[in-house]
Amino acid sequence: MRVTLLGAGDTTGTPTVGCDCDTCEAARERGVERTRFSVHVENERVDESLLIDFSPDFRYQFLREDVPLPDAAVITHIHFDHLDGLGNVFRVFDSLSVYAADETDPQTGKSVAETVRDDYHYLDPLEVRPATPLETIHVCGFDVTLVPVEHPPLVCYGLAIEDPVTGSKLSVSGDTSYNVPEESREVLADPDLLLADAIVPANLCEYHPAGGRHETDDGVPRTFGTKHMTREGALDLAAELNAERTRLVHLAHYYPADEAFEEPLAVDGERYEL
Repeated sequence: MRVTLLGAGDTTGTPTVGCDCDTCEAARERGVERTRFSVHVENERVDESLLIDFSPDFRYQFLREDVPLPDAAVITHIHFDHLDGLGNVFRVFDSLSVYAADETDPQTGKSVAETVRDDYHYLDPLEVRPATPLETIHVCGFDVTLVPVEHPPLVCYGLAIEDPVTGSKLSVSGDTSYNVPEESREVLADPDLLLADAIVPANLCEYHPAGGRHETDDGVPRTFGTKHMTREGALDLAAELNAERTRLVHLAHYYPADEAFEEPLAVDGERYEL
């Protein structure tokens, strides 16, 4: 299993357009970036690849990293930074199976699968395949399981990807607070690599209108507002999941410049062999 981080950033990316903050300037000076979230997973055993989320930066990411176009994809939720790159299917793919959860979101009245199908009805190559959370499906030679996480107000999912032959495992937290359900944690547990949402360091919670949540015994917030883990929350989740290796993703440019590129914060283009 070869994992390529196509996009390690949050909804605005780093550098952010029009921003001259120290972190964005440091990214430009270092020649690194964090485009909107997307992960490419190759199964060399069957010569197929799976894409996790369609970043709006799809075209740029695939040209930059020179990875093969996916044979299938998974959409975790319907926020634009994870979905709107799907328009790139037009005149690029002959056919593409896209898997998404089949449970109805009370906020929208549709499942993620139904939203993808309806919003991209004009894409003839697209075949939307509804998947039931916590039930494993077989895609690109992998066992793939969507798991519910907490990302209000919309439903959202993390996922575990396992190679049933080699035993290698990738877990992706999805966009989530620290309050990941126990049954989801059980599926995500013991990965060779965990990609964990960690939008900002915990000390920045004081600037969020909702503050922080899910504090440690020492009062350190594990959730920034209501929708994303802090760096500290993500690292605590990684420890609880017994992750062999952890990379923090979905990172905002609000990290102070002297912390923004420290381990284990990811940048675009990182590759891992599992």
